[in-house]
Amino acid sequence: MEYMQFTAVVLMTLLTLKLLLLPGKVSVNPAANKSRWMMMAGTIALVFQFLLQLIFGLRAMGVTQAAMLNLALFIPCSWMFSLSVIYLQRKGSVTWLDKYLGALCWGVSLTLLGVAAAIDGEPLLSDTTELRWAEMLSSAIYIFMQGYYTNRHILRMRAIQNAMEDYYDNDMACVVHWMQLGVIIPPVMALMVPLLIYCPLQIVLAICGIVFFVAIFFLIDSFSSFVMSSAPKKIQEAESNSDEEETTASTSLSTEALQRVERAIESWLEKRGYLQCGLTMPTAADAIGVPRYLLSSWLRQQDLRYSEWMTNLRIDEAKRIIMAHRDWSNESVAQHCGFSDRSYFQKKFKEKTGISPADYQTLEEV
Repeated sequence: MEYMQFTAVVLMTLLTLKLLLLPGKVSVNPAANKSRWMMMAGTIALVFQFLLQLIFGLRAMGVTQAAMLNLALFIPCSWMFSLSVIYLQRKGSVTWLDKYLGALCWGVSLTLLGVAAAIDGEPLLSDTTELRWAEMLSSAIYIFMQGYYTNRHILRMRAIQNAMEDYYDNDMACVVHWMQLGVIIPPVMALMVPLLIYCPLQIVLAICGIVFFVAIFFLIDSFSSFVMSSAPKKIQEAESNSDEEETTASTSLSTEALQRVERAIESWLEKRGYLQCGLTMPTAADAIGVPRYLLSSWLRQQDLRYSEWMTNLRIDEAKRIIMAHRDWSNESVAQHCGFSDRSYFQKKFKEKTGISPADYQTLEEV
């Protein structure tokens, strides 16, 4: 156990340095910079947690002693990690409750532990009934806090994904990969806390510890890659488009407007304008010759996202090309039909048809 705690101290120290030494361009993005410092606060809390465990041997003393320290430092650590994700998701525009719920839960937990230690009449690190109850209540508070933040993450994540689907013509899941990790990892940590705190079995602790270390490493590493990439800018573009269209979200097209949009779209489809790769929704609206809000409203009436509509059109074109040009490679078909790459084309083709492009060609031959 001592070796694992020492490894944890070294790993968390290195991850803290990684965040500290991120290139300067991160600091010019206020939301990313605040998120970085929150991440660092979380990793520093973990350094102290594992260092104190190593120095004082609290785990060897018993479950109660280790639980007190873990709860005192796991709660602010998860609070900082969760708030960091929210700051990035919302570009720094967070609610009062988002900011301070973690601090409130941490304060209540410390109060419960302090009161229990004071009223039991035993030394601080004694194993008493009062302290056990305080630790269980503190664990419940921790899980409640993490549940709140996870719900906030999921709601915002859906809004971001919808904005991306309404703006880009290809699946942009890779852009929000880090945020998806940020949504998954903190609740996983919270669910592991009862085992890490209360389980006396060394093998269980070792397995949970390895999972915990890997999760934190990927969270920090993915965060660093995310803030240094073009992903934040792409998300901002998509959300800006979404904000502009928000006022027309409930607008229904009149029969005359609907007919005008459909005629313009039919003309555009005849020219196969959808075969251009990287065609954003505003660009497509300009090419079709209708205002952006009309195209957006038309898509809503069809119950389609922009990226889904474009993918359907391109898959239909791919079917035609596969039949007409059996000697074409998947790479050539993907490039002709406007897909970003061969792998993405094959993935979407199988999602839509249930079979691969090669199997589809064989089916048509039969």
